[in-house]
Amino acid sequence: MKPGTPILEICETVEDRIRRKGGKLAFPCNVCVNEVAAHYSSPPHDQRTIPRDALVKIDLGVHVDGYIADTATTVSLKPEYEGMVFAVEQALKQVIRTIRPNVTTTQLGQTVKKTIERYGFKPIWNLTGHQLKRHLLHAGKSIPSVPKFSMSRIKEGEAFAVEPFLTLPSGAGQVRGIDEAYIFRYHKAKPTRSLGAKELLDWIQQECPYLPFSHRWLKDVLPPTELEPAFRELLANKSITAYPVLVEKKETVVAQAEHTLLVTERGCVVTTV
Repeated sequence: MKPGTPILEICETVEDRIRRKGGKLAFPCNVCVNEVAAHYSSPPHDQRTIPRDALVKIDLGVHVDGYIADTATTVSLKPEYEGMVFAVEQALKQVIRTIRPNVTTTQLGQTVKKTIERYGFKPIWNLTGHQLKRHLLHAGKSIPSVPKFSMSRIKEGEAFAVEPFLTLPSGAGQVRGIDEAYIFRYHKAKPTRSLGAKELLDWIQQECPYLPFSHRWLKDVLPPTELEPAFRELLANKSITAYPVLVEKKETVVAQAEHTLLVTERGCVVTTV
């Protein structure tokens, strides 16, 4: 992770290593720079590189037989941002210490908020941790970074990807989607006009029926001249849907930390250490 490193190279290195180690990709590797908080994964032929003095989030997911591990870390290339990394990691550690059966998600949100604010930063309220189930990345319950009122309680045996996000005090503490999307998921099979779109849809249904995927993963399914129109057709007829890139509303830098936890009788086991 150095200035000038191609983001595409980072994404493909992470994904290739996951495959070599015997895992499968739960979603495309995210590499999100500065104010970009989530959902940036390199498209084919991406020319973007890591800038100087950047704050970079790397978020990756692995599954084995549908059981998911989701983890993220933030790398600071500027000394002034190191406090943000420390604060978001402390918020994650506090949730790990606090989570147990019967604790409410509201209590966990309060824990995150208090920890982040203690270090002088602002939590991002509309990005949350999420329950995991087999083949499901977002399975129902959410763990917020602020105390949103909810009667939802944690139960033994549940799994969660806990991921606090924070920004500078001058930030909005909120993210918005922009008109860029590089991560997609299968939605529903719709009638297709072209044979190429039908072949591409069949591949997606077979290989990525539940979890997100990247356009990069499709390069061997069809010849390039057929792939692009087929892909656009599937987006247009809503056979697949896109995850927009999320940025901080005031474009202040964002830090993230994430682990996957399995809730036990007296606490939790962290599966992504």
